[in-house]
Amino acid sequence: MDTPLLTRLHHLTLATRDVIASKDFFLHTLRWEQIPRPGNIDIESAWLDIGDGQQLHLLHVEDFEPSPFEAEFGRHFAFDYPLAEFQPLKERLVDNGAELMKPIRQTPFERFFFREPNGYIFEIVDADRQPEA
Repeated sequence: MDTPLLTRLHHLTLATRDVIASKDFFLHTLRWEQIPRPGNIDIESAWLDIGDGQQLHLLHVEDFEPSPFEAEFGRHFAFDYPLAEFQPLKERLVDNGAELMKPIRQTPFERFFFREPNGYIFEIVDADRQPEA
């Protein structure tokens, strides 16, 4: 008998000064899809489906500033992605205002980081990688 999954990611919430630009960035680069949001939110926001029933919530925060701890060895968000699609993804990221970053720590699998226009750091990891020992 399989052990039931006790927790799984439901959603991430990111603050942004520009919900529309942030939404468009993720729609055009990672190809996430916009989904309906609840009607009881009184600030500008957008909900995105990031796959497997998980969501990204973007909320307008007028005075938002990125944390100085956004880094490989700090806060970042990591996502699996097919290795064969890394180069087209990198091109879309750069075309949409992201800064590509090389990893500091070496790994036996391919990965890269990017800083999106709000200043958040994302890691893209080969979806078919073998776990590190």
